[in-house]
Amino acid sequence: MTVDLLRLFGILCIAFVVGKLASKIKLPAILGWLITGIVFGPYLAEIVSLEIIESMWYKIFVKVFECFAGVMIGREIIFKKIARSGRQIIGITVIQALGTFLFVTLAFAIAFAIGNIPIYLAFVMGGIALATAPAPALSIVNEYHTDGPVTKTLIPLAAIDDVIGVIVFFTTISVIGAVKGGQSASVLATVGMIVFPFVIGIAFGISTGFILKKIKSGIGCFIVLLIGLACCIVVGVIIDLYLFRSFTLNYLLIGMSFSASVANIIDEQKLEGMMKKYAPILGVSLLIVIVNLGMPLDYRLIAGAGAFTAVYILARAVGKVGFSFLGGKITKADPMVTKWLGFTLLPHSGVSLVFASIAVNTFSTIDTALAAVVSGTIVAAAIINEIISVILAKIAFKKAGELGTATQFDALLP
Repeated sequence: MTVDLLRLFGILCIAFVVGKLASKIKLPAILGWLITGIVFGPYLAEIVSLEIIESMWYKIFVKVFECFAGVMIGREIIFKKIARSGRQIIGITVIQALGTFLFVTLAFAIAFAIGNIPIYLAFVMGGIALATAPAPALSIVNEYHTDGPVTKTLIPLAAIDDVIGVIVFFTTISVIGAVKGGQSASVLATVGMIVFPFVIGIAFGISTGFILKKIKSGIGCFIVLLIGLACCIVVGVIIDLYLFRSFTLNYLLIGMSFSASVANIIDEQKLEGMMKKYAPILGVSLLIVIVNLGMPLDYRLIAGAGAFTAVYILARAVGKVGFSFLGGKITKADPMVTKWLGFTLLPHSGVSLVFASIAVNTFSTIDTALAAVVSGTIVAAAIINEIISVILAKIAFKKAGELGTATQFDALLP
């Protein structure tokens, strides 16, 4: 394990440098992190093997930093600040999420009808496509210090979008699994993925928030914040290992709900002070989470990407951009939000790979050919889409005039 840790540390150092080089040529550092994960993962250089990725210590290691990264989302969810736009954000989220699901489902229904593949598989593809992976977009927000209507809409929207994604996907896969005799997801797993992260984060966030109100020392507040996060992670891991017997919980949501609870209890000045101290942890957390996203991506599938991969990437992009535009128009959002928000929602790989794995397990007992269609399409799409989407997300923030406008806390990466 010591050797594995040293390998992982070396890869993270290389990713940091590659990210810096990417920034020098005006590309997002996250692109360098992602490519480093792919290159040193189990399908190319094999510095990190599949055995390491599937080991208990590695999974816990990644979940810890996912929780740390989630703090960035919750820190922005201060209810009195978003009270005016809360309904608008929810409206845009629901319209773009369900719109994307229906559009991708329709596109695959046509493609599968032509390819003589069961139409019900189209609903699974739509369910996988609707969710957004928050970490890549948050990395760009952190790197470029974006601020403005698009950023303020994106951060809470990413969390709500994931919840809708879990509900729609697990409902779809459960119904298909039950009807076709496959392994349908249990009600406990479906509800637990949504409810437990919020219960854990809010419970510890509220208690931590009230403790922080009584502490005047900046260092003391920061230490209490980290202890509260550690408690969240420990409880999450216990629930995963002893209740679900797998890593089912979304630790980004745990960190988000924890920091949102804290942010709504303590005063803004104290929160800003803690976030400035927290910035290096956030930067390292995003680096680790993004490198981990690249690890399971098999570059060889790019060569084998076919029509279904193209349909998936294009249909999802049209759905996210088009229905975000429609949602912005219906809710009378800021013109910049209406025009550019959809492009920031294209990063997707982490969520898509989790959903694809569940779908493959379900279809392996129904029809292995269908499982192969899901696996090949989603993994190939994850590689191609992620490289393109992070560049488009940066362009969208630039077009919206939000690059380099934040003043909330110091960036780790200059």
